[in-house]
Amino acid sequence: MFKISKEFYFSAAHALFGLPDDHPCTRLHGHNYVVTVHLKSKELNQQGFVRDYHELNIVKEYIDSKLDHRNLNDIMAPLNSSAENIAKMLYDAFKPSLPELYAVEVSETPKTSAIYEPECK
Repeated sequence: MFKISKEFYFSAAHALFGLPDDHPCTRLHGHNYVVTVHLKSKELNQQGFVRDYHELNIVKEYIDSKLDHRNLNDIMAPLNSSAENIAKMLYDAFKPSLPELYAVEVSETPKTSAIYEPECK
């Protein structure tokens, strides 16, 4: 199995709901997010790639136009704008265009990340 990944970056604000009132994440705050898309394939294409990294520019374009410097609560309502939900939202957005996509990872801080990877059948 061949695997590749590529990172993308954006900054955005959000506030989480359903937490205790004194939880700091209930207040509007921001993160410098890192999104990593993970692709895999049993075979390489004619050029010797899982997928040409240049073809992943659709991810950058989406992130830049839809997520960067936005309030994620406005974009994701009624879902909570957790890293887990962001990862699934991005997976669902790109899976049709990138069939090799098997997981999306979203990091809010250097020490934390959430990964969405659907169960294999």
